[in-house]
Amino acid sequence: MTAATVAPIAPSVTRTRWWGAWAAGAAGGLAALSGSGSASLNGDELATISAASRSLSGLWELSRHIDGHFLPYYLFMHLWTQFGTAELWLRLPSALAIGVAAGFLADLGRRLHSGRAGVTAAVLFAVLPSVSYYGAFARPYAFAAAAVVFSFWCLHRLTRATPRRGWVLYGVSVALVCSTHLFAVLTLPAHLPILLSAPRRQDRLRELLTRALPALAAGCVPALVLGLVGYGERHAVSWIQERGPEVLVKFPKMAAGAETAGVAVFAVALAGVALTWPRERTWSAALGAWLVGPPILLLTVSLLITPLYVDRYLFVTSPALALLAALAVAAVRPPVAAVAAGCLLVGVAAVAGLDRHTELRAFNGRFEDFPGAVRRVAAREGDAIVFGQSSVRAGFDYYAPPDLALDVLRLGPAPEAGGFGFPERTDVAEALRDQKRVWVVWRGTKASGDKLPRVKAVKEAGFKAVSSWHSAELPGLTVALFTRSGADAARR
Repeated sequence: MTAATVAPIAPSVTRTRWWGAWAAGAAGGLAALSGSGSASLNGDELATISAASRSLSGLWELSRHIDGHFLPYYLFMHLWTQFGTAELWLRLPSALAIGVAAGFLADLGRRLHSGRAGVTAAVLFAVLPSVSYYGAFARPYAFAAAAVVFSFWCLHRLTRATPRRGWVLYGVSVALVCSTHLFAVLTLPAHLPILLSAPRRQDRLRELLTRALPALAAGCVPALVLGLVGYGERHAVSWIQERGPEVLVKFPKMAAGAETAGVAVFAVALAGVALTWPRERTWSAALGAWLVGPPILLLTVSLLITPLYVDRYLFVTSPALALLAALAVAAVRPPVAAVAAGCLLVGVAAVAGLDRHTELRAFNGRFEDFPGAVRRVAAREGDAIVFGQSSVRAGFDYYAPPDLALDVLRLGPAPEAGGFGFPERTDVAEALRDQKRVWVVWRGTKASGDKLPRVKAVKEAGFKAVSSWHSAELPGLTVALFTRSGADAARR
């Protein structure tokens, strides 16, 4: 056997059907589903329940105040939650979306190079810790990744044959990208190298002007609408801190979900860009832009307009990371060496991310341990409970028995029409007038409670903390028991 060598990637001859895409999709979906029922819900997922559980008119009212760009996802989950709100059921759509993404990614890799490239891309994608997280997360990020992969698959299909209906399908794929998550549109500039690289023939130019660009423009209409809605609700992202260019150094870790795995796969992915360049320059540019364009564009928007850089907004780049790395190892010759290199890459990524996989599948894998907080409330008869942030109440509504403790500030069962908090009494001292013990729960560390108005009000009402517990993660949840101070208790 000759020594393994590396050669430029050449486009493969595509077939209309390939069983590997179905198998890869099933494997990806099962990998994501494997962590869906073990970890408890966090605040974002509880917000999904809150939104999906409202009437259509209530959901529209919510979208006018917050999360308007999530409206398509909330509408889907409104229908989905008619059949239940169990953790596994809530996360199942995201796992299915990961399966769709893995299937189309496998077929895209086949179209760009070979079946082994497609299988490697899908399997590598499935073993990334970030895929395990967002594939078992009741938010729209897995949907966005699937839509982005589908859009690139449609684009490649059009470069090999240009059926009239293909442009319609491409326009639909772009609309899906724009509807699943607003910042998924940051992948669309990566389409331009392909759309603008058509041979300079009159018929191809006419096709570009009359079909390609109109399909792209029509598909972007949802982004325009949701973008205007989101701009009007920019107060809802005021919590995002300003980030500098140094945040890009952490991008490989974010895309893969683990630092060591991210750095290793990212290095191979960059090699994939170089290896695709000699034969497929337009696709090399497109895939490279898909991988590194969104973080650069999001950081630019954050620096020029308002802070918006949040790692989870960039999960849509993870398929590109896996695909480019797979194309790099598929270029190794002979083919048996390419298979070995692909298995080695997948194995390294899996082992390097093993600790992270284990952590994500723990009961506290979503980093807000509501069940643990509920267990810490050892309430006696007559005890009261107060929430430092009213939205934290949603976690106790989901996990705690209704008679855990008296929720003295709550004014009704329904959340606020324009948000995820709950209407509450403001006269904390009066609400606690007859109480001797009160449990206070807030999101954040023990020390951060001193800055919360509700915690301050409990102290001003004559209570003193006698014990406290904080979950392991940051910011996490804090549960503290307050009792009346000695002098105040004696007066009563």
